[in-house]
Order: sequence, then C-alpha cells, then structure tokens
Amino acid sequence: MKPAKPKDAPPPGPAALAYARLVQYIRNFEAQLDAGHEAAMGFAGGEAGVIRIEGVGFMDPDILSFYGRDEDGLKTQLIQHVSQLSVVLRAVPKAQPEAAPRRIGFALNAGWHGGESGDGSV
Repeated sequence: MKPAKPKDAPPPGPAALAYARLVQYIRNFEAQLDAGHEAAMGFAGGEAGVIRIEGVGFMDPDILSFYGRDEDGLKTQLIQHVSQLSVVLRAVPKAQPEAAPRRIGFALNAGWHGGESGDGSV
C-alpha cells in the first residue's frame, strides 16, 4: 500500500495576504525611525485614535486584528474586515524614554531573521 500524498495547502486568504503586506510596511517604517521613536497606528475614518503597536494578527478569510495601547496607556484592540483596512503608521515618542525602542516588525512573521532594530541587522 502506498503512503497517502500530503494534501496541498490552500492558498492564503485575503486576510493572510493583507497581513503579510502590512508586516512589510511596518518593517520598512520602523527601519527609518530613530532611537527615540516607536511605531504607532492611526486608523482613518474612525474613532479608534492611535494605538502604540504591540501586535497584529489575522483570521482568514477576512479579519485583521491590531492590538496595543492607546494614548492613555489603556489596552486596546481593533478588529477590522480586510475590505475596510486603512492604516496610518505614525512615529511616536517612546513610552519609556530610558528603554530601548520597541520594534515589532521583526517579530510579526515567523520567517523574520533580522535583528531587533527592525532594520534586518543581526
């Protein structure tokens, strides 16, 4: 009896594709920041304000999730349909001036092999 052939993985859905693109935008944005700033997201067309990014996720086929802290330091999460995606990346002063800047672009995808600076250095 022949072993069963592994089934091909389904192609990524719209949320996975949007997530992958967003990760690239965040990485590129963070690579341009100085040591005194971190990335935050502003959301156009809504009352969500600005979220200091701590993570981004998705659930295929159509949901993206953004989480972090708002301007008051309150835990915040935005869940959004991919068809409504409109994100503004903003450089904001570090929450803790004495700490190293937080860079999340390197941690968002398991395939990232760059350094913690967000610029791909090891």
